[in-house]
Amino acid sequence: MKRIAIVTIIILAGCTRSDQGSKYLRWVGDAEPNPEMDAADFRLCGSEKLVQRYFYFGQGLQYEGEKTALRKRFKEAYLPVETAQSGWIRIRFIVNCQGQAGRFRMIGSDLDYEEQTFDERVTDQLLKITKSLDGWAVFSKDGKPRDYYQYLIFKINSGNLTDILP
Repeated sequence: MKRIAIVTIIILAGCTRSDQGSKYLRWVGDAEPNPEMDAADFRLCGSEKLVQRYFYFGQGLQYEGEKTALRKRFKEAYLPVETAQSGWIRIRFIVNCQGQAGRFRMIGSDLDYEEQTFDERVTDQLLKITKSLDGWAVFSKDGKPRDYYQYLIFKINSGNLTDILP
């Protein structure tokens, strides 16, 4: 019985980890600061550990004018590109407690969800337009403004922007 207790303690001790110096992110998809990619003036209002996930607050898209306004901005600004590429492009970012967006990260996939690198004429436009959006809502939890992750997914069909999710 004593051996079982000792083995259990050893196993449990091996399963715990400290966030100090861990090589793993808190959650899959967390966007660590990267000075080569990120605007130098973008700051979180709280700790990295307190950035809320977009699915936690269940209030839909947190943008002034909601999806209608968002679609309008992209319809006005995006110019179709002559390319045979089709698929999905996701841009994920953080909105800080002041409603400012930063730490933009992008990934693309074909229509079968296999990773794909898109023509820069497509991705550069989508990223530029996304970075220009200035109507992000401030999210509060327990009466305090919080930083949160947000994402936009673009459906591209032969260089044409055909849908925006969520």
